Amino acid sequence: MKFIAEAASNHNGDIERCLAFVDTAAAIGCQGVKFQLFRVEELFAPEILATSARHRQRRAWELPESFLPKITVRCREQNLLFYCTPFSLNAVDALLPLVDAIKISSYELLWHDLLKKCGATGKPLVLSTGMATFDEIDGAVKVLMRAGAKDLTLLHCVSTYPVPIHQCSLAVMETFRQRLNLTVGWSDHSRSEAVVYRAVHRYRAAMVEFHLDLDGVGVESAMGHCWLPDEAERMITCVREGCMADGTPEKSFTSAEKEERLWRADPADGLRPISSVRKKYPI
Repeated sequence: MKFIAEAASNHNGDIERCLAFVDTAAAIGCQGVKFQLFRVEELFAPEILATSARHRQRRAWELPESFLPKITVRCREQNLLFYCTPFSLNAVDALLPLVDAIKISSYELLWHDLLKKCGATGKPLVLSTGMATFDEIDGAVKVLMRAGAKDLTLLHCVSTYPVPIHQCSLAVMETFRQRLNLTVGWSDHSRSEAVVYRAVHRYRAAMVEFHLDLDGVGVESAMGHCWLPDEAERMITCVREGCMADGTPEKSFTSAEKEERLWRADPADGLRPISSVRKKYPI
């Protein structure tokens, strides 16, 4: 399975901080790192920007396009997959030669022109499904497939930041799997180790995307859904150790139990150890 660290806008417009996200994602055990490429003027309608200072302030959240080649190089050096989310048709063109995979945001799931352009790239695609109904998700998947998508991962997502644990509805992942026969994963906004563990071990998430901040000063960190590096590393270690513990469905004794088997109760008299071991202990 893959862990993808989502830097989102926690890079704070600093290329050195972007590269530190790549390095940190590699150090804590991720297989990929993800950024977002948007321009506020292409993201929100003019009437929203004219009346909402809060949305205008998100210009400071933008990732400069000039950063992309340097991020690509650092990802190669760290043997990490570079994912990025385009929020415009132009952004798809900018990302195409530089990224390993394209992530489509829940907020863009209904925008079929964007889906078509992403599907036609031939890149592996990841689609988040926050806020969507099954009919909307079915429609988006059909658009992507008709456009040429071959490698598509569907992420269950709840677009609340952070999401309360009781609203995570992880069981939806099994419905996705049965309904669409696609690779399924979890886009985490819970910041709960227990939720991620269950997503993997109960609902077989093949990918976990989680929001990362380096130090708690990223622009999105105050919202409460971002993991710090030590928290994320513990979570990844816990999930992977759980995978090691799964073993096989065949029941037999393990190599670690071989000696202990000799100290079971002997069927003849119910006393421990078995009779063959007792012979080594003369009265």
